[in-house]
Amino acid sequence: MARWRNGFSRALMRQLLGVAAAWLLLPAGAQAADGRLAFVVRHWFIAQHNSRFADECPEGVSQANDELWWRGLSKKDRAKLTDNGLIQVLDRNPIAMRRGPKGEDVCVNPDVVTDPPLRIIRGKYSYGANLDGTTDGRATPKTCAHEKFVGLDGTPGIDNQLYRLVGCTYGWRKGGLIELNANEMRGTSGLGMTLVEITGVKDPRNSDNVTVTFYRSVDQFALDGAGQPLPFTSYRVDTDDNGKPTYGDKLKGSIKDGVLTTERGDVRLPFYGNYNFMHPIIKDFGLRLEMAEDGKSAKGLITGYYDVHDFLHYVGGMAGHSSAADNCPSMWAMAPQMADGYPDPKTGQCTMLSAAFDIGAYAAFAVLPGDAKPVKTANR
Repeated sequence: MARWRNGFSRALMRQLLGVAAAWLLLPAGAQAADGRLAFVVRHWFIAQHNSRFADECPEGVSQANDELWWRGLSKKDRAKLTDNGLIQVLDRNPIAMRRGPKGEDVCVNPDVVTDPPLRIIRGKYSYGANLDGTTDGRATPKTCAHEKFVGLDGTPGIDNQLYRLVGCTYGWRKGGLIELNANEMRGTSGLGMTLVEITGVKDPRNSDNVTVTFYRSVDQFALDGAGQPLPFTSYRVDTDDNGKPTYGDKLKGSIKDGVLTTERGDVRLPFYGNYNFMHPIIKDFGLRLEMAEDGKSAKGLITGYYDVHDFLHYVGGMAGHSSAADNCPSMWAMAPQMADGYPDPKTGQCTMLSAAFDIGAYAAFAVLPGDAKPVKTANR
């Protein structure tokens, strides 16, 4: 009897392991049996074309706040306040940021000093999309005149004024402190996490008519042993006091050969980075999301118009920790000049920046109110 039981147990175990392995290897279609797919966004960066030798910045990289501070000191004060350069930038931030005429913090009060003009992108190429429908960047009822880019694939008429604004500032370039720090803070804190749910899916690789909804997760990333998000983890959707999702803007879209493309519309998203929590509305938002063959991950490009004041709020809110990577007064002065979308009806000044963002995501299950049903027990 024991031999039979042991043999049965081993056979049953092999069968169960086989089922588990088969489940792990299921294609994305198996995860869309109810017509739903979802992804949790882990990586978010401004889409930038940074060449090896920064040819797109012929004037060089912009001077950061810390450099402007110590260059404005006498040699004696410079030696004293930096210990002849031995005090690290991070440790001298509190002093460097307060370089206003009365000791004001120049990120909180960017208009108290006049810094050299911000150095901006002069190159020809950029990631992004044609948002205004023109090829020459002429003014339209919804846009201001601006210079266009050419896409990396040769597509003309690309709009990405946010890249033009920040692309020659060291902390904003690929691998720079500002972008990397914000991305890692989102990953470790679990704040500002965006969930993308796709419904109406008939085939996860090809579906003509789907609905894409954008939520915020209240659960942190579930990580594997290497610190990377585990695919197909459940994330609860953030709700208000009435149990309704606090976010939830929807766009129509389609999937072709595993690539999701949405129509354009206004989308409000959660955002967290560098100690700032925001919920910006990206106007004329569009998403192109390329899903991996195994359905476990995806990468994509978000394009649309980003509010200038929202961006400057973010810049000012970073305060001291960006001292060696950014310059608030120069950024504050240049941003309105770069704005190319949605003119103010009174002044004619554009209020939004065309923008593009690279995102990386992992397959997930979005748990909506009503999805989770209570489990009945024997004494209920």
